[in-house]
Amino acid sequence: MEEVRTLIEGLPTRKATVRDEKARGGRIAAVYPIFYSRELLRAFDVLPMEVWGPPGTDTTLGDAHLQAYTCSIARGGLAFLLSGGLDDTDLVLVPHACDSLQGLGSVLSDFVDAGRPVLTQYLPRGPLGPSIDFLAAELARLYERLAEITGRRPDDATLRIAIEREERADAALAELLAARRRFDVDDRTFYRLVRAREYLPAEDFSGRVKDALAVAHGERKGVGVVLSGIVPEPSEILDAISGAGAVVVGDDLACSGRRSYPAGSSPDPFRRMAQRLMGAAPDSTRGSDVDERVRHLTELATRSGARAVLFHVVKFCEPELFYLPQLRAALDQAGLRSIVVEADVTEALPAQAVTRVEALLESVP
Repeated sequence: MEEVRTLIEGLPTRKATVRDEKARGGRIAAVYPIFYSRELLRAFDVLPMEVWGPPGTDTTLGDAHLQAYTCSIARGGLAFLLSGGLDDTDLVLVPHACDSLQGLGSVLSDFVDAGRPVLTQYLPRGPLGPSIDFLAAELARLYERLAEITGRRPDDATLRIAIEREERADAALAELLAARRRFDVDDRTFYRLVRAREYLPAEDFSGRVKDALAVAHGERKGVGVVLSGIVPEPSEILDAISGAGAVVVGDDLACSGRRSYPAGSSPDPFRRMAQRLMGAAPDSTRGSDVDERVRHLTELATRSGARAVLFHVVKFCEPELFYLPQLRAALDQAGLRSIVVEADVTEALPAQAVTRVEALLESVP
């Protein structure tokens, strides 16, 4: 256990990663959630640095430009940029994951000077074939914008190398999540490694996961739960789960489990990137069918041995909240208990949330 903990505690921070990347002459992209092509950015020697709030941010500067009912990921992310938190980045990418993030993209493109190029990306909803066609064209459009910004035009071979590197990192993420019980550390510690995927270069992440798996021979005991939602922030939610004698064995989070993208198959690099993004686990922000999400959650619980599902929802997250009544009813019929905890990413976890987690675990047979 100490070897695993030492490896995880030795992870570089986001700031250190940015510093090292800039020192070698690379560029940094501040990327807002959720679905985007890491490999496309890396092919241009641009490292994505994801912005999920971040936790503890004073949202006042963002509140001046966004409605009060906008989720804290968007409000905090805008405030963080306007306060100088992203000054070391060279460009901003805002995927359209929801109305809040689409609004953020519009604000940064049309009303607020971000001080750097702002790119947006629309993620299609609908049948897989037409969606892949649309997304491949959208990624080709982003390619042209990145070429304008960087002065580079990576060829198909360079794109394929970047794609294969990210496919290996996604496979490593999936293996890591599946091996959770072998890591005899608390969930907060474990998720430090999981979430390093949000900022480490793919090759660095893959290597660190390989090293961690090589020494992870423990057995984490506790009632297994599936953690669903967007992002495990505030991170006290992980402390609450561990403190209640449980362990996250199934990951249905948009920041991690839903982004264990499969490998693509098309010889065309843009279609291959699109196949990967659209082949991810069912997700509310991609408009997946309710039945697909129910099936995915029940299969995840069965495969991981989870006995309950904890929906950790960012306050005002309409895509997630829309699914919950039907999801919970279906899970109940399948014999899986569940609860919903709503929280603001930029604030502390409410005390009643801890009580609800404890009550859920006490009710599990």
